[in-house]
Amino acid sequence: MSNTQRAARDLRRMILSGELPAGTDHLESELAETLGMSRTPIREAALMLESRGLLEMRPRKGVRILPVSTEDMREIYDILTELESLAAQRAAEAGYSEAELALLATSITQMDQAIATEDLEAWAEADELFHKELVRLGGNKRIEAIVAMMSDQVRRARATTLFIRPLPVQSNEDHRAVFKAICEGQPEVARDRHRKHRLQAKRMLCEILEKHRLNSL
Repeated sequence: MSNTQRAARDLRRMILSGELPAGTDHLESELAETLGMSRTPIREAALMLESRGLLEMRPRKGVRILPVSTEDMREIYDILTELESLAAQRAAEAGYSEAELALLATSITQMDQAIATEDLEAWAEADELFHKELVRLGGNKRIEAIVAMMSDQVRRARATTLFIRPLPVQSNEDHRAVFKAICEGQPEVARDRHRKHRLQAKRMLCEILEKHRLNSL
């Protein structure tokens, strides 16, 4: 792994964990000292993370860690809704075996267990696994690439709102319904149910961001 790759990995982790909070400013020299490397890989890493919507580079002022923007999340969820719903449809058309759907089933079991113990962080991990595996089962590499490009912003928004949102019982029911439609080879049902799920998730997320002013840090 090059210094630039290491810098991107570490800065990304620090942003997603909140170690570099939204709305804060940091000089390249400061970040270089923190990570124990020169400014060049820091600058190159910052350019990579800027393209993923995590920070903004400002000439002679270093970088600013961006807040979670409500408008960005609306646009991202619009894209995710359509692409993931298409993936659900394609997965239902593919005629997968029980073994091939095992990881999707496992993610639902993990989400149910997390809800039972009210372990929201475990639920978030299982939820992320469900969506990632659903997209993979859709069988379109370009959809996978586009969704992956937006994953960091989705992860940040989820982390920001995770302990404010209601317990995601309905979300689990939605996932189960999509899984059932895929197992039974019902592409229209899989597509429509997942689309409804993502639209509801977008509404709730944006309402929380605006209500608690988490988009204007």
